[in-house]
Amino acid sequence: MLSTESTSSGPLSASASAAASAALLSGRLGDAAEAEEESGQRPVLSPEAARLPRILLLVVCLGYLAGAAYGWGGQTLADVMGDFGLSGAALTASASCLAYAVRARGRHRSAWACFGVSSFMVATGNGIWGWYECVVHQDLPSPSLADYVFLFYAPPAILGLLLLANRPRNAAGWLCLALDGWLIAGSLLTLSWSLALARTAQGDAHSPLRLTVQLAYPLLDILLISMVLGLRYRSRDGNRAAVHTAIVALALTVLCDALFTSETFRAGYHSGELLDAGWFSGSMLLAWAPWAGTSPLRGGGGGAGRHHVASTFSALTPYAAAAVCTVGMLYDALSAHRLDKVVLITSCTVVLALILRQGVMLLDNLSLAQRLSHQENHFRTLVQGSSDVIMIADRGGTLRYVSPAAAGVYGRPAEDLVGRRLRELVHPDDVHQVLGEVQRYLDQGPDGETTARIECRVRSGAGEWLDVESTVNHHPHGLIFNSRDVSERVRLQAQLHHNAFHDALTDLPNRALFLERGRAALARPGAAVAVLFLDLDGFKAVNDTAGHQVGDELLVQAARRLRDAVRSGDTVARLGGDEFAVLLVGEHPGELDQARAVDVAERLRGLLSVPYRVGGEEHTVAASVGIALPDPGTAPAAAELLRNADLAMYQAKRRGKDRVALFTPTLRQEQRRRTELDRQLAEAVREGRLELVHEPIVDLAGGRVVAVEALPRWRTARGGALAAAEPAELLQAAAGDRSLRFARWLVEQAVRQAVGRGRRLGAAGRIPVVVRLPARSVVAPGLTEAVAGALHRAGLPPERLVLQITDGGSEEGRAHRFDELVRRAEQLRNLGIGLALDGLAGGSAPLAGLRQLPVTRLCLERGLVDDLPESAFQRTLAGSVLTLGRQLGLAVHADGVDTPGQAALLLQLGCAEGQGRLYGGPRGERELTDLLLGPAFEPRTGARVPTPSGAPSGSG
Repeated sequence: MLSTESTSSGPLSASASAAASAALLSGRLGDAAEAEEESGQRPVLSPEAARLPRILLLVVCLGYLAGAAYGWGGQTLADVMGDFGLSGAALTASASCLAYAVRARGRHRSAWACFGVSSFMVATGNGIWGWYECVVHQDLPSPSLADYVFLFYAPPAILGLLLLANRPRNAAGWLCLALDGWLIAGSLLTLSWSLALARTAQGDAHSPLRLTVQLAYPLLDILLISMVLGLRYRSRDGNRAAVHTAIVALALTVLCDALFTSETFRAGYHSGELLDAGWFSGSMLLAWAPWAGTSPLRGGGGGAGRHHVASTFSALTPYAAAAVCTVGMLYDALSAHRLDKVVLITSCTVVLALILRQGVMLLDNLSLAQRLSHQENHFRTLVQGSSDVIMIADRGGTLRYVSPAAAGVYGRPAEDLVGRRLRELVHPDDVHQVLGEVQRYLDQGPDGETTARIECRVRSGAGEWLDVESTVNHHPHGLIFNSRDVSERVRLQAQLHHNAFHDALTDLPNRALFLERGRAALARPGAAVAVLFLDLDGFKAVNDTAGHQVGDELLVQAARRLRDAVRSGDTVARLGGDEFAVLLVGEHPGELDQARAVDVAERLRGLLSVPYRVGGEEHTVAASVGIALPDPGTAPAAAELLRNADLAMYQAKRRGKDRVALFTPTLRQEQRRRTELDRQLAEAVREGRLELVHEPIVDLAGGRVVAVEALPRWRTARGGALAAAEPAELLQAAAGDRSLRFARWLVEQAVRQAVGRGRRLGAAGRIPVVVRLPARSVVAPGLTEAVAGALHRAGLPPERLVLQITDGGSEEGRAHRFDELVRRAEQLRNLGIGLALDGLAGGSAPLAGLRQLPVTRLCLERGLVDDLPESAFQRTLAGSVLTLGRQLGLAVHADGVDTPGQAALLLQLGCAEGQGRLYGGPRGERELTDLLLGPAFEPRTGARVPTPSGAPSGSG
């Protein structure tokens, strides 16, 4: 940039006093910048990408400085570099700022566009100047086109600074901003006028246009430097470097302008010298400025220090301006015979502005003090009225403030806690944890977690330990603890945790805790483990007859007996209902073996069988116990051991209850067989592969078929027929509801086919059909209704259906509620159907059932008939049963009649009917039809009597 009074390129005119003041106050440039820049709107460069432009900028500036220092090797190149070099640098700055304004987003893009326009004016002015000096070799006219172009450098730059600056929030702020601007501008004008501008005005008084142009340069520079010094700029870490770089670039340009104004520099100035290096560096800095903040942020520390420095300089700026004004006025008064009017008027306005500013600031400070006092009282009320205890501890851990809530929470006055060390209040076992959490929070610094949460125990005034939860925050002089008593919550959590792993009635561990302790015991090297599964026999009868309250009390007493009977290292758990489990743990295999586990199980069984006294009455139950031990060399899961013990417990029940059974692998195999049978049964029913076969029941004396027994059989998926299975076996295999569904299906099919035979065969087909059902199927809810519905839908007379109850009076039958069995049997008998009792004179010998069950028939089981010819005892026993049946008026038939000798003996003993292989065994519907229409069996031999018609004989 050139002055019209120079014969070579030069800067925009400004006063040396403005330059000196700018240098004096430039320490606050940009440090006052604070406010926000929209996040995510500035392009971010990697550290490597951001480092290269800085290096290039430094190299270019140092190269220009070196060239200027050595005169560029000649005046011609110096003139080119002093004119077109400055023009190129300014054009680079213009292109960079405009490119960033187009690319970037946010509220600052307009400011960079203004800086781009300002730099373009400088580039244009220097280009025009170089045209005259280097191309046409003519002196530049005064004033020239370049002068007018240079005048448009400052306004866009001033506008850009205004766009970057913080906007005051109220009228007082706007007034203070205007007064600060005038204080700075007036003081710089006073000093500049005293040093140089007055002489310039006097020298150009004969040319008003020239005078206007000459004075416009320094006045615009003064206004620009006033913007730099007086305004505060919004910036965050993301764009602080960009704003700072731009301000430094503008200040460097104004400083060079001010130096050029002095007579000392101007007299010996020529293009391309060191002063041009200042303008060149200012333009290059402005070119880099918009991209200076695009590198990744590094560390946020020091923000408070920068804010403190910026606030200090902001407060001192008006007074520094007044001091500069005073220096200018003294210089003018001492160097002139009379005081200049411009200096006098300007100084007076500066003083008035300072006084007015102080008055405004005083009123604003009074308002702020009142607001601060109100807010302080408000927050003090909140703190003192809060139910939480608020404490401030210094960096040494000493409490410096404790809110009054400490009296209510800790039971100790706040005054007693102030001055004490924090660790003195914390439980000794929690001190290490608290110190560790505090240290971790402090190590994160301000950029880490905003808060930390600490739970510990604190001693109350009564000496007890309270569970306290504290939220920790940073404080300028230490830490703030916001603490509350959470003892009740901790107790509730502990209770919830206890309830989640303990039985609510007996307070014993539940299944989850039992399995957890089992896993822990199995994981211990060398430990011996045994699991006992206990089920109370007869508990349901107590529950049903005496009531659930008595049953609950009985369970509590049983749990107490079990808990008192085992060691402290063992675990007793209630699994649900009347089922308990015991985990026995030994430190080594010799301490706990199979014999020891059986001994403990027998002792527990005996304890549980002792009568219980509840509500003044005695109640007796027994216990079936299953034992499972891990196989040597294996590592079973705790759940698997518990399942094995459960299987052993059911084995104990099947053997007669009130006994102990050990788990063996055959029990698992049996369970798998039953499970597979159940799956196959369900699949056969679903796919329609289940069918009925019928076994004839024959009159032993006459050989006529008097009844048939319906037996289930299914076909394989390939169409092959499986041998007929016992219905009791299939029904035992069927699980849960499937057992009842299968029983319903069996009755429905037997009734439907009986009706069909009667219609097809007439009198020969109207014979009773026998269906075997286990006791548990008879007592199942809904079976009576299912039988009645089947009879009604099919139209079968009730007397032609006989339900044969298996295990009705055995231990298994009693396990399925004998009283309920009697009630359901009476309901079935009321329908008009016949009832048969199976298993007489066998191992289970349900003779006791004859007294209560309303049966119409008896059945001698196969086990008795097999040994009948060889055993006199069996013959005597069979004769007794047959005599009993005749005396009670019951029909008796024998199962398992396989030989003529058995048939002859049964007939001699008085048995009228029988079934077995002697008469062909189970048959399909077609074979059964041929049998019923064909000749009768030969008495006692089972052979068919030939007929002239050649009717097919049965399969003997």
